[in-house]
Amino acid sequence: MLLSAPLYAQKKPNIVLILADDMGYSDIGLMGSEIKTPNLDLLGKNGVLFTQFYNAGRCCPSRAALLTGMYPHQAGMGLMVTTKPYDNSKSFTPYQGFLNRETPTIAEELRKHGYQTFMSGKWHVGEQQEDWPNQRGFDHYFGLISGATSYYEVLSNRQLIEDNKKYIPSDQFYMTDAISDKAIAYLKSANSKNPFFLYVAYTAPHWPLHAPENLIDQYRKTYQKGWERLREERFAKQKKMGLLPSADQLPDMDPGVARFDTIKNPSIYIDKMATYAAMMQIMDEGIGRIMQEVKASGEWNNTMFVFLSDNGACHELLNDRAAKDLGEAGYQKSLHTPVGAKGSYTTYGKEWASAGNTPFRMYKHWMHEGGISTPLIIHYPKLIPKGFRTNQVGHIMDLFPTLLDIGKINPSKPIQGKSLLPILKQKNREEHPFIAWEHQGNRAIREGDWKLVWDNNLKKWELYNLKNDRIEAHDLATKLPEKRLDLINKYTQWAQNIGVK
Repeated sequence: MLLSAPLYAQKKPNIVLILADDMGYSDIGLMGSEIKTPNLDLLGKNGVLFTQFYNAGRCCPSRAALLTGMYPHQAGMGLMVTTKPYDNSKSFTPYQGFLNRETPTIAEELRKHGYQTFMSGKWHVGEQQEDWPNQRGFDHYFGLISGATSYYEVLSNRQLIEDNKKYIPSDQFYMTDAISDKAIAYLKSANSKNPFFLYVAYTAPHWPLHAPENLIDQYRKTYQKGWERLREERFAKQKKMGLLPSADQLPDMDPGVARFDTIKNPSIYIDKMATYAAMMQIMDEGIGRIMQEVKASGEWNNTMFVFLSDNGACHELLNDRAAKDLGEAGYQKSLHTPVGAKGSYTTYGKEWASAGNTPFRMYKHWMHEGGISTPLIIHYPKLIPKGFRTNQVGHIMDLFPTLLDIGKINPSKPIQGKSLLPILKQKNREEHPFIAWEHQGNRAIREGDWKLVWDNNLKKWELYNLKNDRIEAHDLATKLPEKRLDLINKYTQWAQNIGVK
C-alpha cells in the first residue's frame, strides 16, 4: 500500500531506525521499568507502541530479517554469523552466516530512491569485507562488525570499522557514546535537500556489563530488593498501564533461578543489575541527543523514529566465552575486576533476565514470548499526530516494507514482510496467515491467537491461546490435539519451504 501524494508533496520522510541489543520486554519505563528512559518513553507516548511485536529471538537472525524483509533463513542467517572464510562460488544456503547477496537490504533499496544512508553501531550479519555495510547500501558506516566486545576497548578478535578501515579508539572511548556521537555527526553532515536513513544499532545493553562507576552507584540501592521483588513491581506497573489484559497473575519464576535471599555475595548481583540499568540509561541519553539534533535541523515533523530490541533478555553466562575473548590472563584478571570497570567481563544471568522479560517465560535463544517479544515504538508526527497503543501482531521483517511504504517506494524484489502502515493510520491490517520461527532447534508458529512452541531442551510441543494466555502459563497441547497437529503440519511445511534443518 502506498501513501497518497498530498502527504509527501515535498521531500520524502527521513528515517531513524534504532535497535537495542539484548533488551528485555519490560526494560524501558513505558513497559514497567524503573530504569530512567525518558526519551524512549516520550517517543512511545507520542507515537505508536506495539505490545505484540516480535523479533527473531537472537541477534543475527533478527538483524537479517530487519535489513531484508525476509525470514532469517531466506536471508542466509538461520543460525549465526560465520567468522571463517567462505567459498563465494558456493550457492546460497539458509545457514551460511552472511546476508544473501541476491536479497537487497533496506539501505540498498532506499539509496536507489535518493536517500542518504548512514549506519552507526553493530552489524553482525557478515564478517568478510565484501559483506560489510558500505558494500550493502550504506554511504557511511561506523561500528562493530562482530557481535560483542568491551565497551572501553576493542578485543583482538573483534573488528571496529569506519568506512571499511580499522578504527582505533581513544583512551576515553565508550562504545554506546561513540555510536551516538557518530550518528549525530552523520546527521550534521547530511544534505538537507535529500532524505536520510540512519540505522543506529546499539550494542547496549548486551554483555559485557560496562558503565561509569558514578552512574552504577545511582542504581545500587534500587536493586537491593532482588529479582523476585523487581519482577513483581514491574508486573504491577504493567497491569496498571493495561499492557496485559489477559494476565491476572504473574507466572511462577523460572525454577532454575535461585531465591535472592539465599545467594552468597548479593552485592555482586546488585552491581550487575545496576550496571545493566546504567547501560540502558546511557543508551537512552544518546537517543535523546539524536532527537535533539533532528529537532535542531528543522526535520522533526518529517522524521520517523523506530525503536525495538533484537531479542529478549539474555540468560547467558560467559566463563568459556570470556576466556576465549580475553585470553586466559585477561580472563583471570577479569574475575578480580569490579563489575562495570574496564577489564571486567560478565553478564547478569537468568536471575535478572527473568525480571527483564516480565511477565514472559524464557529468554533470548528461545521462541517462547520471553525470547521473541519486543516493544516496538514508531514516532512520526506528520502521520501520527497523537500517540496510541496497538495489540495488532507484527514481526521484525515487517519494518522493511513499512519503511519503503513511508518513502512511497515499491520493493525491487518480493519480500515476506507486510507493511505496518495501516496500523500507523489506526486501521486494521490484514494479518500474516501465520508467523514462524526457528533458531538452534527452538521453534514456534503463531496463527491468529494460537501459538505452538517447541523447547529444544524439553523436546515437546506446547500450545497456547495468546488472547487468553499471553504469558504461556496453560499448555493446551493435550487438550486440543487437532489444533496441535494442524499447527505442526503448517510449521513443517513452512520449514521445508525455507530450508530449516
